[in-house]
Amino acid sequence: MLIDTHAHLDYPEFAEDFVAMLERAREAGVTRAISIATGLESSRRVVALAEKYEEIYAVIGVHPNNVEEEADDFMVELRKILVENPIAAIGEIGLDYYRLPEDATVALAQKKRQAIFFRSQLDLAVATGMNVVIHQRAAWEDTVSILAEYTGKVRGVFHCFGESVERAREVIALGHLVSFTGIVTFKNGENVRAVARTLLPGQMMVETDCPYLAPVPYRGRRCEPAHTRLVAEAVALAREESIELLAAHTTQTAEMFFKLA
Repeated sequence: MLIDTHAHLDYPEFAEDFVAMLERAREAGVTRAISIATGLESSRRVVALAEKYEEIYAVIGVHPNNVEEEADDFMVELRKILVENPIAAIGEIGLDYYRLPEDATVALAQKKRQAIFFRSQLDLAVATGMNVVIHQRAAWEDTVSILAEYTGKVRGVFHCFGESVERAREVIALGHLVSFTGIVTFKNGENVRAVARTLLPGQMMVETDCPYLAPVPYRGRRCEPAHTRLVAEAVALAREESIELLAAHTTQTAEMFFKLA
């Protein structure tokens, strides 16, 4: 039994074969999926999916790449969605400097806006006792610096972890988790496999980040929750343990982190 802890099931890529996709996941032993929002409208969609399908759970929030699309008072609506619906966590939230504009002034303004949205959603997590799903890309120092302000107040998972063993230890030391995607199956994913080898049970989860990052042998194609099994198998291989043991540990960790029934 596995849980895909990070899937974007509200994306249009899944519209045509949604039910068949869920069946393929069940056949692969992936019995539940956490559908992660990227903005307010996306948050509404993942809530609707969670209401319709018992194996789907909703995580709501505004992705750092989408902060320019939301109004300054976005928290009013986000709080409303959270209060009115069963929510598993807040996310994905964080910082992403990978595609900032070349204009330094504009880039700085976007960084500041991302930080405002990040802190606002962390504050909401503290106020509601929710955990958070963290996105960071090319923004490690600033992400960790902001999170450090919330040490002991909120717990997060660094999804799609692709950093070094040292940075994984930094995350764990702050009380957070890491989660692995199909990158662990890539030829150039040795650093991720190295991280997987060093972690203790309870410090990691598995995910797809679908429709992105399909694992080998599906790389370059649409990823889907069923591929969580391939991710888990690769992590288990790196750790030299059985897939059954890896599945048991990561499922228990996900159930506790997302407070699943």
